[in-house]
Amino acid sequence: MPAYLITHPRDQKRDDLVIEDSALTLRFEAGWAILADQDGICYAIPAGQGATIQRVDVQEPAPREE
Repeated sequence: MPAYLITHPRDQKRDDLVIEDSALTLRFEAGWAILADQDGICYAIPAGQGATIQRVDVQEPAPREE
């Protein structure tokens, strides 16, 4: 399942955030990074804030062979 890791510059003293939802899409519009699903916008970050967004693909562990 894809997830998005959002990190903020240290001087903003904001917590990093992980958003996990397979239905989310990321788009960039008018200076904003927008995470949305079929119901609308879930989270939006202005470009000037300096945050970074990284997609993290979480994989299920492979089954162990016995």
